[in-house]
Amino acid sequence: MASMNPWKTGVTLAVTLAMTYTICAIVYALAPERGIDFLNALFHGLDFRKLVAAGPFTFLTFVYPLLVFVVWGFLVGALYAWLHNVFHGVGNR
Repeated sequence: MASMNPWKTGVTLAVTLAMTYTICAIVYALAPERGIDFLNALFHGLDFRKLVAAGPFTFLTFVYPLLVFVVWGFLVGALYAWLHNVFHGVGNR
């Protein structure tokens, strides 16, 4: 099996999460009710209306979660690639 580069895999997952989160945030900003309906359908009817923030959707409420997703995605992607290499006996240990 081919070795996975933890740095590249981490960056790939971080960028993927940033892109998908941005698309989701745009949809929610433009049509909040439709966004909530989509989440409810995606999570088998769990009612996300109970979790709607009391305040408006602002730039800060977009950027803070985006940063969390990017950091978390990088760490998870890098860990995934490192574990893949360890379990498959390939790459640097």
